[in-house]
Amino acid sequence: MKFLRRDARETKVDLGNTTPWHTYDIQKVADELSSHAENGLKEDEVDGKLQQHGYNELSSRGGVKWYKVLWGQVANAMTVVLLAAATLSLGTKDWVEGGVILAIIVFNCAIGFMQEYRSEKTMEALRDMSSPTAKVVRHERLITIPNRDLVPGDILCFEDGDVIGADCRLIEAFNLELDEALLTGESVPLEKDNKTLDNPNTDLGDRLNMVFSSTMVVKGRGRGFVVATGMQTEIGKIAKTIIHADAGGKTPLQKRLEYIAYVLFVCACLLAMIVFGANSWRLSEEVAMYAIALGIAVIPEGLIAVITLTMALGVRKMAQQKALVHKLASLESLGSVTNICSDKTGTLTLAKMVMVRFWIPEEGFYRVTGNGYEPVGRVLRQGEIAFDRETGQETNQDTSLEEKIVSEDERSDALLKLATCSALCNVSSIHKSTDGPEEWIGQGAPTELALQVFAHKMGRGKPDLHTQPHSWKPIAEFPFDSSVKRMSVIYRDADGKQHVFLKGATERVLDCCEGIEDAIDDILSRMRFLAGKGLRVLALATKDIEIKEDHDTIHDLQREDVDHSMKFLGLVGIYDPPRPESLLAVRECHRAGITVHMLTGDHEFTAAAIAKEVGIIPKDGPIVGNPLVTNAQKFDSLTDEEVDAMEELPHVIARCTPQTKVKMIEALHRRKKFVGMTGDGVNDSPSLKSADVGIAMGQNGSDVAKQAADIILTDDNFATIIRAIGEGRRIFSNIQKFVLHLMATNVGEVILLVIGLAFRDPQGFAVYPLSPVQILFVNLVTSSPPAMGLGVEPADPDIMRMPPRPLKKGLFSADACCHLLFYGGLMGVLSLANWIIVIYGFSGGLTGVDCNSDIDNGCDAEFVARSTAYATLTILVLLHVNNCRSIRQPTFTLRSLRKFAKNKMLFWSCLIGVLLLFPVIYIPGLNTVVFKHQQLTYEWGIILGAAIVFIILSEIYKYCSLLIIGDGLNRDVTLDDGPAMTGSRTFDTFDSREKNSEK
Repeated sequence: MKFLRRDARETKVDLGNTTPWHTYDIQKVADELSSHAENGLKEDEVDGKLQQHGYNELSSRGGVKWYKVLWGQVANAMTVVLLAAATLSLGTKDWVEGGVILAIIVFNCAIGFMQEYRSEKTMEALRDMSSPTAKVVRHERLITIPNRDLVPGDILCFEDGDVIGADCRLIEAFNLELDEALLTGESVPLEKDNKTLDNPNTDLGDRLNMVFSSTMVVKGRGRGFVVATGMQTEIGKIAKTIIHADAGGKTPLQKRLEYIAYVLFVCACLLAMIVFGANSWRLSEEVAMYAIALGIAVIPEGLIAVITLTMALGVRKMAQQKALVHKLASLESLGSVTNICSDKTGTLTLAKMVMVRFWIPEEGFYRVTGNGYEPVGRVLRQGEIAFDRETGQETNQDTSLEEKIVSEDERSDALLKLATCSALCNVSSIHKSTDGPEEWIGQGAPTELALQVFAHKMGRGKPDLHTQPHSWKPIAEFPFDSSVKRMSVIYRDADGKQHVFLKGATERVLDCCEGIEDAIDDILSRMRFLAGKGLRVLALATKDIEIKEDHDTIHDLQREDVDHSMKFLGLVGIYDPPRPESLLAVRECHRAGITVHMLTGDHEFTAAAIAKEVGIIPKDGPIVGNPLVTNAQKFDSLTDEEVDAMEELPHVIARCTPQTKVKMIEALHRRKKFVGMTGDGVNDSPSLKSADVGIAMGQNGSDVAKQAADIILTDDNFATIIRAIGEGRRIFSNIQKFVLHLMATNVGEVILLVIGLAFRDPQGFAVYPLSPVQILFVNLVTSSPPAMGLGVEPADPDIMRMPPRPLKKGLFSADACCHLLFYGGLMGVLSLANWIIVIYGFSGGLTGVDCNSDIDNGCDAEFVARSTAYATLTILVLLHVNNCRSIRQPTFTLRSLRKFAKNKMLFWSCLIGVLLLFPVIYIPGLNTVVFKHQQLTYEWGIILGAAIVFIILSEIYKYCSLLIIGDGLNRDVTLDDGPAMTGSRTFDTFDSREKNSEK
């Protein structure tokens, strides 16, 4: 569609319109819209409607501009500080130093721009989901018009396969089912009718007399009044939310780096003033060079480049682990996540309905193993189970309930009839793929596929029954009708006998059965038991019949002539099973201090049952009255103050609308939580935008969800989120490691240079302990490559046993600041000590003149001392790299050094850093002219001594820190007994009994 022009036809109606069309009868809808249920609108009425309501299309702000992305890379505090340093260097004609800093800025901006520049197609994807044309009744004629020309009052006609073009109130529906998963998250197609509803606050998924824009007709046909178009539709409200949603702003890391940049800029200015003050405010070139040297020492020139490349490597690693990252900073943000709000269908579950339980009169309950469409699994007989007949809750929680595998020879006639009915009263099919990887593929409605898979497990699948020796042949079919909630078929077996098979809603099937008058209460109580497990319950029945198989008889056959005097076969329970890895993934979240919330469009019982399955709520807790479980209607009715007053926010919210999900995220934000939101449908897009980290499903997710998200999971697996969080934590931990490494280097240099102001030559000028080129070489060549090595350090084995980082805790916690000051101070003091030893211990004091620029005039001692200080600082900086691998644990042990050697980038960058000392110190001309230092001889002895002292004091500091602070691990929760795993039982397909049965 095209963008809506701002002319007389733009949308003028309030987008907040909440007319409860589902509560209006058809005549009242017609009156409100000035239309007619049979004839539709008149042609002359359409223009007025179009003028009033605007075109049926979605507004947009437009896509992101490349220059805005580039500006975002340039206009950040750290880049500005680096630009200031480069300007000062170029202003004093230090072309090499200024050029190197400018190259760093260009390199960083280029990497960031390439990583973050992507087309923002959220609104375009929303528009593309609408049907391009629509069939409407206007002026008593059925015509086809462009979808954008639909107006309220039009009568929209649709059938199987159509995409609904606007929100409609149904006039009539014939076997109508719609897939509304994109809006409601409901995994099963919804049956629609035209009955008026009484409750104006009915949830979106329960408005069965309404159809909504961008949903798809999967069965049947219908007509309806168009009641909302464009931005007034439910999809339009989502679009409006996306447009105005806060995209999360800057991430914690970006804010911290900006803060660091401002602090460093202020420090550089103060140190420059100190230099000028110490030189009696004499503005000579020499003084300016020393001030620049201190500015270079304060600023970690390689920091942004190292962070950008570390993030880029993290993005590549996550892509290998099935997670695509849109923005570099999003991966780091995952490490701060305290709460995950997850959709259920397709995220925590397989999005494949499976039959897991059934009940047969006089035989009791059975359990079926296996997941997905693959017809592999066993049938286990459980017999009768004790449960409360009113609530359906089990009264015997004994996990030792005996089960018996039902072999092929032990299958009763009733069991075989149930399997036969499941296969034949069914229009779905499954088959093994012949192209690509070998897998089972299903075609048909999810519920029918579940029954067909069960029949295949029993060896009674439709292909088996259609061939010898069974040779069942179809005679007639009465498709599922939402008005009677049943489906029935007539088949002839190999012996020529005719049979009717029926399936449907339990109450409707029981109405068709005979001989069960005294057992109805028992059957309904068992239905409640299965429903209490979160299962969708169907009843099956059969009977023998005799009819003529001629064309006229079959054509005249009516459903009511067939669906009576049936024999009840049993109840079957179907549900969308959790992914096998979801249970462990949620447990891992608990262990990592992360709370998981399920926000789903499914019903409350179903959602709570799955939540128990995967450990989101305790297994021994109730469903009804559980404070951790609620539905959207109750939650949405609460004010923000009432939500904030809740002791704990719900872990499960059923029947969610897009607004419910956003409200939940806002409630978590008010509690200072850092929220990750997962989802796959259009209905998840606003919450993906509002969350701190939006995570979309790549396989089954809509384009809208993918474009709204920060991270896309290519395998649609909740467990991948945990790996992503672990990767986010690893990245932040490594960023902290190399930031501490780089900043400690700067602290050491500043201490060395500031104290060096006190040492004067015979003319009263300060003598540099380090030259500007030495400082730049240490910052860029010596310390930056090892910092990259720290950026690729493997994750600590206990990283997911640590609680999430508090939002207020930045890169420099109290512990990190102590680390920074101690090691930086130690490096600066030891380097300065060696400089003093050479000057005053070996050479008798400062005797040369103008030793900051030329070795002549008796400056040999000063040049040797400067070389000693430089070599000492270089060695200590490289030793400190190993310290940064763990703030508290010993790192100069044999085991730790072996791990150090396994990080090839870290090992070789440190080794090369040491080897570079020799050409820099011993190549004539390069040493005295460029670096302003001299060759070393016996001075290597005190350099080695300083290194030994540094190692000893480092290990003592770590040992004391470990005793005082501890290791920071979360020891209250283990993988096997998370707080949500306190129940004594697990649900069917994950029951420990299955393991014993399979043995």
